[in-house]
Amino acid sequence: MRKWIPAVLPGVITGGFAGQGLAAELKVKLELPRLNVAEYHRPYVAVWLERPDQSVAANLALWYDLDTKGAEGAGTKWLKDLRQWWRKSGRDLTMPLDGVSGATRPAGQHELGFAEGKAPLGRLPAGQYNLVVEAAREVGGRELVRVPLSWPPKSAQSARAQGQHELGAVSVELKP
Repeated sequence: MRKWIPAVLPGVITGGFAGQGLAAELKVKLELPRLNVAEYHRPYVAVWLERPDQSVAANLALWYDLDTKGAEGAGTKWLKDLRQWWRKSGRDLTMPLDGVSGATRPAGQHELGFAEGKAPLGRLPAGQYNLVVEAAREVGGRELVRVPLSWPPKSAQSARAQGQHELGAVSVELKP
């Protein structure tokens, strides 16, 4: 009577986790270029998904100075320089955003990964979106790049855009 348990147990275990690998994935690669300027400050960066009406569907990443303290507040004082993100979402949020806020990053390539059903991506309704990356730098410039995408992906897809000053290449990979 006990012999059936070892034979059935692997099937029960794999069947129980079969749905775990089916969540769609969104991977973002973005480049912060190394700038040859006299006074360089790491840029503040916001990454979000916007709907066709340009409203925010999900805030995915926000890199800013988390450690600075002062009378005017922490590094949040400069979040307003991320103008598009600030107008659409930032001014209504309480910082730091759990699972979204992070420290500024140095020049170079950076990768972000998100899975359907998990924060901060959550469950997006099917439709067209733009992945938006905005960077602003103290004593520097500001730049915004949009990469259109369709969610959920029916097959593996990739798209990319190229920044000119504060951002380098931005690419998106989608997996069903």
